[in-house]
Amino acid sequence: MASNDADGAGKRIFDCGDDLIAVELEDTRASQALADHLRNSGQWIECVAGIASCVAQFDNANVNLAEARQRLSSAIDDVPAVRTEESELVEVPVCYGGSYGPDLGDICEQLDLSRDEFINLHTSREYRVDMLGFTPGFAFIGGLDDALNVPRRPEPRVRVEAGSVGIAGGRTGIYTLSGPGGWPIVGRTPARLFDAAARDPFRLHAGMRVRFFAVSPDEFDAMVSG
Repeated sequence: MASNDADGAGKRIFDCGDDLIAVELEDTRASQALADHLRNSGQWIECVAGIASCVAQFDNANVNLAEARQRLSSAIDDVPAVRTEESELVEVPVCYGGSYGPDLGDICEQLDLSRDEFINLHTSREYRVDMLGFTPGFAFIGGLDDALNVPRRPEPRVRVEAGSVGIAGGRTGIYTLSGPGGWPIVGRTPARLFDAAARDPFRLHAGMRVRFFAVSPDEFDAMVSG
């Protein structure tokens, strides 16, 4: 991937391909703010915010790369200030361990923590959704305690159940939909995070605040059936 420097607010702009350019940003809030600004401008085919970057697709049949870079540079200068008010807080129940969190025992052994110590650490703080990606609705949630930092599994699973909660690389990840995945799974939430019939089918979005709380298997079943 070729890269170039741009002078839009001192940010670095990357050429990603024939019709894609990206810019490095400070954090998730700045990425989301720029992506929203670009979408509202109507000058871009698509804009995707990452954890600390934003990728924009332009119509290369009518706009050349130099012009697209200039548009992005100008947009960076014009983007409204990032809002600092608190975002929505979503409380996520999690049934830890057992069949819901098959990797929890190994993780506790690796980190020299008891099951209760792990749960207390994971539920004791507030997190923020950094981005959605990997699979539809998969939430990358930042702010994991350093004491819970573990790598991804050496071999991914062919199927991870919807609602599974994993940790890896300093983040918590939630599998909104079932599918393959390599994050160590510590639990599962009974919360309905995807509703195909809803106007907005995904419950979690970048920028949201998240708190986890532990539930028992009986409480998990009651929440699912309720």
